[in-house]
Amino acid sequence: MIANLHRTYILEITVFVCGALVMIFEIIGSRIVSPFIGTSTYVWTSLIGVILGSLSLGYWLGGRIADRRPDARVLGSVIFLAGGLISATVLIKEVFLSSIAEASIGLELKAVIASLVLFGPASVCLGIVTPFAVRLKMTSLDKTGRTVGRLYALSTVGSIVGTFAAGFLMIPFVGSVRTLYIIAGLLMALAFLVAPLAFSARNIAAGVLLLLGITASETFTHFLRVNSGVYDVDTAYSRVQVLTSRDRVTGKPIRAIATDPYFVQSAAFLDSDELVLEYSKFYHLIRHFRPGHENTLIIGGAGYSYPKEYLRTYPQARLDIVEIDPQMTEIARRFFGLKDDPRMTIFHEDARMYINRAEAGQYDAVLMDAFGSLFSVPHHLTTIEAVRELSRILKDDGVVIFNLGSAITGPSSSFLQAELRTYKEVFPQVYLFKVRPDYTEERLQNIMIVALRNPAPPALTSEDPQIAGLLAHRYAADVPLTRNILTDDLAPVEYYNSIAQNIYLTDPR
Repeated sequence: MIANLHRTYILEITVFVCGALVMIFEIIGSRIVSPFIGTSTYVWTSLIGVILGSLSLGYWLGGRIADRRPDARVLGSVIFLAGGLISATVLIKEVFLSSIAEASIGLELKAVIASLVLFGPASVCLGIVTPFAVRLKMTSLDKTGRTVGRLYALSTVGSIVGTFAAGFLMIPFVGSVRTLYIIAGLLMALAFLVAPLAFSARNIAAGVLLLLGITASETFTHFLRVNSGVYDVDTAYSRVQVLTSRDRVTGKPIRAIATDPYFVQSAAFLDSDELVLEYSKFYHLIRHFRPGHENTLIIGGAGYSYPKEYLRTYPQARLDIVEIDPQMTEIARRFFGLKDDPRMTIFHEDARMYINRAEAGQYDAVLMDAFGSLFSVPHHLTTIEAVRELSRILKDDGVVIFNLGSAITGPSSSFLQAELRTYKEVFPQVYLFKVRPDYTEERLQNIMIVALRNPAPPALTSEDPQIAGLLAHRYAADVPLTRNILTDDLAPVEYYNSIAQNIYLTDPR
């Protein structure tokens, strides 16, 4: 009876499983490429476009091949080939993506090439499956519509299941690379269920390729962890790498967090509590623009370097931190010495949701340090609606200090222009500070926006040597504001940052 059920429903099972696996493959793709070329809009656009194009080609080929050779063994071979191609992706991804990342071409072209080579061929094979299964299942012209509808519905349901499985289960609990192992192995096993395949040299080679890919990938991961101190983990929100290195300025050993290949999001010295990243020191402007502050909100935790500094420096104050990723907090506890403190409360939720529901006049200051990939701020935290909410939750003399990556003038300045114009629409006093005053205005850099609710102009000098040094970085010239205010309806933040990314990648200096 089990054999009869197998023969009756094997094609339905096949299209369901392949529909699920192709979506898992697509979503995992962003995590595979992110350490090398980031997770910008270009990456997602390329992945989705290439995989959809590959599936379309597969649908066309599947129909033609099935009409010529409507044989289950051919379908099994195609599915097995898909598993072999994913095995090849596992084997070559590190070397290939490293080469692509170093190529002197634009980010968009890098993303397209990476997607075509690593994810296109297997997607073509997976596209062949459903039309081929339809042809094999066809027994009567009277049931054509019913058969086609049922199999494509099962494929779509499988895609839905695969989408949720990738986001809710595979990425946070299995990891992106090991999920590729599972996809390849499942496809090879499914091929044998569809039709007994001969143990040919080609099939054996595909199985060996998977084993080689797993061995190479696991060996490389172990080597990085043991010899370079790299800890690589997929969280629910990003692929995070913790690495040990040396600070370029002091030469002292540091531990850092990176979620893209070009910048670190947080860093800490291994032998001291001093702040590593220069921009984080500018958050101390809080005591100048809001002296006597008692209640502060930090948006973005990462390695919690500044929160720890804040608690050490301001013993009278308390701190709320909104960090969307719970695993990022666990990484900070494990690698960066984060400890519980009765004056610190951590909220694991989206920052926009938090500020929307926070009480009015609750905070003396909001310190913004939320980043996605390649210095791109989540767009929903940049809009005038979000800025109005920030103003609402501040006390009358409250302050926002916001770190962003942009140039001040030139093609890379669009994001700063739009954000500065947005803040000036809400706050009566807005100031800019260049973290690196030696950088030219056209060069991509960390810029600090300081926005005050108090309409009275503040003093811009201080007897505190540290604060005086920070105030000296104020950018006093006018910034051209040619970009529109950012809104929830239209906030092209990633487009603006994509322009800056391409300029940076061609001349990172």
